[in-house]
Amino acid sequence: MSNVPSDLKYAKSHEWVRVSGDTAVVGITDHAQAELTDIVFVELPALGRRVKAGEACAVVESVKTASDIYAPVSGEITELNTTVAANPALANTEPYAGGWFFKMKLSQPGELTALLSPEDYKKQIGG
Repeated sequence: MSNVPSDLKYAKSHEWVRVSGDTAVVGITDHAQAELTDIVFVELPALGRRVKAGEACAVVESVKTASDIYAPVSGEITELNTTVAANPALANTEPYAGGWFFKMKLSQPGELTALLSPEDYKKQIGG
């Protein structure tokens, strides 16, 4: 069974969001990393890039596939997790801790209401 922390919001495309003030931390869910299996490469978005909710902005490659990572909300990329880029396995072993991908400054905080609650995400993944 996948780990679905109760303090996060979730996108249908399997990204999670942790919000503090007007900053959102984004990563992929435990379910997503389990489906991808061994992650071997993480391509992060450019620092300062402005993204819209639903826009592909990063790429994860595993031993079996490459997947786009979508911005769950709109905003500007303010920080990159260069540690996960250097050690992509962190996205597998610590998807909610050291395996986060990027931070962004929210431009449309109201978009958070369109994200899934932990309970709704569990239903989506059959948990």
